[in-house]
Amino acid sequence: MAPEQPPAAGTPRRTSHARDFGRGFVVKLILMALVNALGVYVVLAAWGEESYGIMWSMVAMLVVADYVYFSRRALPLKYIVPGLVFLLAYQIFTVVYTGVVAFTNYGDGHNSTKQDAIEFLLISNERRVEGSPTYPVTVVRAGDQLGFAIVNADGEVRVGTAEQPLQTVDGTATDGVASEVPGYEVLGRQEILENADDVTALRVPVSDDAEDGSLRTQDARNAFVAKSFLEYDEEADVMRDLSTGAVYTPSDEGYFVAEDGTRLQTGWRVNVGLDNFATAFGDARYATPFFKILAWTFAFAILSVLTTFLLGLFLAIVFNDPRLRGRKIYRTLLILPYAVPGFLAALLWSGMLNRRYGFVNEMLLGGAEVGWLTDPTLAKLSVLGVNLWLGFPYMFLIATGALQAIPSDVLEAAKIDGAGRIRTWWSVTMPLLLVSTAPLLISSFAFNFNNFTLIYMLTRGGPRFTDASVPLGHTDILISMVYSVSGLDGTAAKNYGLASALSIVIFVIVATISALAFRRTRSLEEIN
Repeated sequence: MAPEQPPAAGTPRRTSHARDFGRGFVVKLILMALVNALGVYVVLAAWGEESYGIMWSMVAMLVVADYVYFSRRALPLKYIVPGLVFLLAYQIFTVVYTGVVAFTNYGDGHNSTKQDAIEFLLISNERRVEGSPTYPVTVVRAGDQLGFAIVNADGEVRVGTAEQPLQTVDGTATDGVASEVPGYEVLGRQEILENADDVTALRVPVSDDAEDGSLRTQDARNAFVAKSFLEYDEEADVMRDLSTGAVYTPSDEGYFVAEDGTRLQTGWRVNVGLDNFATAFGDARYATPFFKILAWTFAFAILSVLTTFLLGLFLAIVFNDPRLRGRKIYRTLLILPYAVPGFLAALLWSGMLNRRYGFVNEMLLGGAEVGWLTDPTLAKLSVLGVNLWLGFPYMFLIATGALQAIPSDVLEAAKIDGAGRIRTWWSVTMPLLLVSTAPLLISSFAFNFNNFTLIYMLTRGGPRFTDASVPLGHTDILISMVYSVSGLDGTAAKNYGLASALSIVIFVIVATISALAFRRTRSLEEIN
């Protein structure tokens, strides 16, 4: 067997770098194929929902991602694009959408477009046609369309869908019920249950004349002819009540309103300008508790940062002393509260502070019934105390790290210059400590300003204000007030427009304070 000949001079040799490059390109191609597949799915879903803003945004992001990751000229962007995408999706889009909603009347009765409101009004105001018979109904399906099949008084099988009025077909009836319908699949009971909402929402026109009404069912067994007593005149853009003759015209508030001031309950989303902001600051129902809650929110955020930082700093100083034995064990025990999920710890404290059965009153105070969560003052102190228990381990960790990062030669130089312990701490240690902790203190303030979990799990904002007509309380902060105003907790009608306006106010407050605070912390860079 002839020995393997070496490659001729000048012949390029396939190096391991070339092989790695080829494998890397294949991996990149697979990953980008998955990203594009997910992006195309989102585009199609947005197109189906007519969310064209989301659709075109996703198209733009896909084009940018493909260009960046398949171009040799955009190497730095390969590391920036993922962060930018998440920033756009989870931050900028959320803020912009909240701002848009803040200028609308979005909420109960104004959930969708005018066309959807018209369709809902026509359907929801249906009445059974007087004297019309009840038909045993068979639910059928043709492709992806549901339909009804009935047997009329002459024994004829009639079938129709939402788009096709009832028509006579050559079907089979058994005991007065349609059992076989040509071109349609008869659904069984299980299939009907799986499509129950669609079946009860289905309206099958009786004939080509809308005045004859439509066939509907409430139990998928019996059907009746129903007709809406409202009629929409598209040319005049009015809604007429066929039973009373009243005419309802669309208003700027997103309602159909009659001349006497009565209005149809279901409306649509419209732009209301600054009305939500005027309500928040001008309506006594919201303005009075708003300013109380605003003051408490500031107090809660500031006191939370101060108490947790001072306690964490004190413990960090104590356990940073090399003469203390077992420091690692003590430090591990001190950060245990930080390892417990915040919502779970708040629930545990809510139980322990129960007025009658809580561990604090029952075991520590000998059965006393102290209203830790029912008295306004004690409830606020309890919130601050629980937040101190939850927050000091974090401050302990960052203060410990900051103290250990201070160069020892700087401290030695201060001693040589004749500075005592207090002078060294105040003029050297504290400024250097703030260099690394000040940004974290600012972020802690922003976090506590919006610490919804603690408030909701511990007190749910209570105890309630006795002089307010809205469900707000003494320990509510702005973010929990937004939650209550939005109606998501079920205590009030949903008002997403007003809640969004309050969210924008919170955003402006936190952003302004954070910007000013970060600007002030620049002076610490000179110390560093």
